Amino acid sequence: MKLKEEWIEKAKRNAALEAVKQVKDSFVIGLGSGSTAAYAIKEIGNRIEREEIHILTVPTSYQAFTLAVKHGIPITTLEEHSTLNLTIDGADQIDGELNLIKGMGGALAREKIVASASRRLLIVADGRKQVEFLGKNNHPVPIEVLPFAAPIVTRRLKKMGGKPVLRESNKKVGPVITDNGNVIMDVNFGLIHKPAELELELTGLPGVVEAGLFIEMADIVYIGKNSVVEKIERKNVGTNSLESF
Repeated sequence: MKLKEEWIEKAKRNAALEAVKQVKDSFVIGLGSGSTAAYAIKEIGNRIEREEIHILTVPTSYQAFTLAVKHGIPITTLEEHSTLNLTIDGADQIDGELNLIKGMGGALAREKIVASASRRLLIVADGRKQVEFLGKNNHPVPIEVLPFAAPIVTRRLKKMGGKPVLRESNKKVGPVITDNGNVIMDVNFGLIHKPAELELELTGLPGVVEAGLFIEMADIVYIGKNSVVEKIERKNVGTNSLESF
């Protein structure tokens, strides 16, 4: 592994390890998807074995589910626990207000549902994910769309000034299909100066299941850097305790 790749993986792992310290005995937590969240899932499994803590988890994707099973982490559902103590997840971009772009892993709808059910959303990432404005470097906003509505959604996204691209699979011919049976469109809007307004516009389009803009949802962000982890808390976070329901 090259030095740069080693640094990135170390930064991801360190951020995840720091966030997992917030997990306590008897917690019910959401498990995010993606490479950084995977480090958190592994560490949660280690803590269950090492400390004999008892927790339940709600995975946000099949990937997170299989990792949880692999590491001996008990699974539950939102039907059984509709309020979670916290969720640990990754992000694709993070702005100065801790607004996020998520969804490059394709699980954005379930990730947003689980995050909304949580007392706290903890985000783990490496320093590359911090940006002044979402959309920097032509980073797209992923959108989950009903296949039936894809042509209409595409046309309306273009009228909004977006540049939508249907996400295609690298492993097979055809589009990426989400765990919900829908397609993903990656839409480039350039720099996003009003992410809250854009989120409302996108989710208001008929046929859009969810948009990968997570506005004022992250409570704490752990950013892995060279040899430290920076902890950033969102301003005006509520006073709900991590232990409370």
